[in-house]
Amino acid sequence: MNNNKLILSYCKNFEKINNADFLEGDNLSLQLVKIYKDYIFSIDIDNEDEISNAVQIDKIMAKYVDDYLFRNTLKQELLRIRVKKCCTDIIKTIVESIIEIFHKVEFEQTRKIYISKWI
Repeated sequence: MNNNKLILSYCKNFEKINNADFLEGDNLSLQLVKIYKDYIFSIDIDNEDEISNAVQIDKIMAKYVDDYLFRNTLKQELLRIRVKKCCTDIIKTIVESIIEIFHKVEFEQTRKIYISKWI
């Protein structure tokens, strides 16, 4: 129980993500929230890499809830993820893939600079 409080102290957006309302029939979003919760509550709090991944997935899921364009982009990219049969921890693999997708999308969006001319 004490570990859960410590984990939630790292995941500042847990309530927003857990209480998010998605469109009816949006099963992918509901599964992502379930994967998010399963992952953060299964991490080892003594492992810095897992804490870092939990903080990152918390930030990513908060953006997923708030940003419609990012949500659609992430959904499209998630459909391309393939998990090998020999994988031992599927949730960890999916979370790491989501983090990679986020960094790729973030890099692409910050590289597109549009300069508008005001008349």
